[in-house]
Amino acid sequence: MLHKFYKTSALLILSILFLYSCQQSPVETEPAESQSITDAELSQDINLSKISAKKEFVHGPVVMIDGDRYYLAPGAPDGPNGATDIPGHFWKQVTPNRLQGRHYNTGPFGKPNWWSSDAPDGALLYVVQGIIDTWSMEKAKRYAKTGIVHYHEFVRVDDGSKHPTKILWFRHIAVRSFTLDGGPHPELAHEVEPGIDWDFIPNGMMPYDPNN
Repeated sequence: MLHKFYKTSALLILSILFLYSCQQSPVETEPAESQSITDAELSQDINLSKISAKKEFVHGPVVMIDGDRYYLAPGAPDGPNGATDIPGHFWKQVTPNRLQGRHYNTGPFGKPNWWSSDAPDGALLYVVQGIIDTWSMEKAKRYAKTGIVHYHEFVRVDDGSKHPTKILWFRHIAVRSFTLDGGPHPELAHEVEPGIDWDFIPNGMMPYDPNN
């Protein structure tokens, strides 16, 4: 009887250890070249009650990649010390390969209602999930299935050159209803409802060329 008890306990402990190991996020342990996020991870990030205060986010952050400093591009140099960033976006880097963002209805150097004509000026439009990763058609197709349809380049702080391989992939999650009829591509105007915006400037299928 005692032997059976110890055997059952050992199996229970092994089961718990196995489940724990399965729940570890690959995002923080895998390098950017091979990282892959799960749909479950992304779904957890959609919880709007966990959005951090704006004061924790920075416009024009310096992002460390491969031991070097980069800005987000293209964008206006309206960040601290002339840092470039996407208009209306504020960021914090949560892991070496992940950024969280907040997208407001404001443009370069505070231009009002730059993204939407019918949302209040300066209003929060989206929460954004950013993934630092390389581009491949396989990744583009997989990311697109989860609403990650857009990417931006990084430019080196020292000389403005683009990162040779890595970009920031985006997933935009709307927090309100509005018309996205501005921004850098007003020709892609569409109505937005709360939730994933599957039509936010979908350039993900375009190969990344650092020389272009």
